[in-house]
Amino acid sequence: MYNSQLVIYEEEHRRLTEVCEKLLRDSMARAIFLVDKVGQLVTSCGQVSNIDTTSLASLVAGATAATGSLANLLGEEEFPAHYHQGERDSLYIALIGEQLILTVIFDNRSTEGLVRLRVKRAGSDLERIFGDLSLKAKSVENNNLFAEITDEDIENLFSDTF
Repeated sequence: MYNSQLVIYEEEHRRLTEVCEKLLRDSMARAIFLVDKVGQLVTSCGQVSNIDTTSLASLVAGATAATGSLANLLGEEEFPAHYHQGERDSLYIALIGEQLILTVIFDNRSTEGLVRLRVKRAGSDLERIFGDLSLKAKSVENNNLFAEITDEDIENLFSDTF
């Protein structure tokens, strides 16, 4: 199940970005976007300055949700990837685990086959990092410093007069 409250720590963000930068080079893409399923941009790299990243992230999440609904209509659990070919640029969108959507924008310097191959390799690395992140989040949750503080403790703290 998707956890919309998941926090991405600086170390894991750096690692996610490094994988995306390697994918950018290896696939000869123009830009890479890593988005969560609610449409929040996790990281991006490449030629992104001329792209409204907020809109792109939201639209990619929406398109992925719509594609998932189409898959369900056909009796499939989901379509793990979809491809959109344009005159100049193309998009390759792939689900990474249960929480991430990887979007690759590429032009005629690359091919769908090369992008698909490189995404498959990068996807494993991204899933591993996100798995580490989930374990870290659970560890932090279990070691919550405020867990033993009760409502009564808070009430006593603020009701004492000096």
